[in-house]
Amino acid sequence: MRVDEVFKQAASQGTAPISFEMFPPKGELTLDTAREVAGNLCKLSPSFVSVTCSAGGSGNGAATAPIAHMITSEFDTPSVAHLTCVGRSHADIAAKIDEYRTAGVENILALRGDLPAGATEDDKPASDYAYARDLIPELVDAGFCVGAAAYPEGHIACEDLNLSVEHLKQKQDAGASFFVTQLFFDNECFYRFRELANKAGITVPITAGIMPFMGKSQISRMVFMCGASLPSPVIKILAKYENDPESLQAAGVDYAARQLCDLKEHGADGLHLYTMNRPAIAATIMERLG
Repeated sequence: MRVDEVFKQAASQGTAPISFEMFPPKGELTLDTAREVAGNLCKLSPSFVSVTCSAGGSGNGAATAPIAHMITSEFDTPSVAHLTCVGRSHADIAAKIDEYRTAGVENILALRGDLPAGATEDDKPASDYAYARDLIPELVDAGFCVGAAAYPEGHIACEDLNLSVEHLKQKQDAGASFFVTQLFFDNECFYRFRELANKAGITVPITAGIMPFMGKSQISRMVFMCGASLPSPVIKILAKYENDPESLQAAGVDYAARQLCDLKEHGADGLHLYTMNRPAIAATIMERLG
């Protein structure tokens, strides 16, 4: 099922789709491990499940399309396969389109992707695609339902939030039919961003992406990789449970659940949980959402 239809159906019923993200597991038994993770996630009845290109830059993106196909064919759940364009040629993308089409993929999240380790914006690898917006029309023309990323606090490489919103509008104009936000910890950032997006003429659904924090090192990585700000309540939680990892994890899951409940109450178009391949955490949060 196309994800744009998922959003249309939900809107007609006055509900917000709840979706999950998972990544291709590392190791030789990638598909077997993914089947277990995906099966347990799909038992929770998400509206769709997105599959990243790799786990933390591990480069196992060859499993993305097979896992997306598995989610749809074996677990009867719509899936979204991520596709990055950094460092890729038109021929590379044509091959990926064939690969995804052969796997039965209907939905793609079009991303530029992270630069290779050590690369900067000034010396990034040669590519026929400077940004995700350059990739989107090709995927739409190939018949896919295409989504793209949104950045409630602005892209980490862009200091001007209004400019980030302009880029979002360019992605919509290029053919994106839904957006998934990068993680954030302060819902007010999302509400301000949504208001700016509305003023800029963004009319496609923006689903809010939330990741539970599990520990100080993980939250440090997220802040530096994504540019997400840490509101006072999160800092206080980190300080309170600094020497109690188990309680910190429980507090992180509780905080994410409260974020999602608040977003639901404030009419977010959709709720997207970065599951970190942990179905038990997803189950806890889904129970809170009712």
